[in-house]
Amino acid sequence: MQVKELVGKFEIIGSNQDEEGLTYKGLLELTLDTNNRIVGKWTISDNQIQRGTGFFSDNILVINFNYKGDCGNIYKGVAVYKCMTKDLLEGFWSEKHGNPLYLGKERCFRVGMQKETIH
Repeated sequence: MQVKELVGKFEIIGSNQDEEGLTYKGLLELTLDTNNRIVGKWTISDNQIQRGTGFFSDNILVINFNYKGDCGNIYKGVAVYKCMTKDLLEGFWSEKHGNPLYLGKERCFRVGMQKETIH
């Protein structure tokens, strides 16, 4: 798989980095910068924007991200996805100040894709 094949929008189903593992939905948009590096923009629950940059190798996508929390603090973390296909990403993420005993989880489906065809 080539990095250019990942460009597009993905629906997200995820769970948080905590004991409760509360679920959320959102959108992940992947683009490329002028050096063909990945640029990610997450929109979580229609109101939280997260941005990051990263790299792609051997069907693994790694993105360092950050966002401004409700209290104005900047939070940072890393998301790692295994690219099952160009339309399906499965991954985990961790924030610097998140609970170190847990990882957040995400499944990303290319927008417009039939989810019921994925096993």
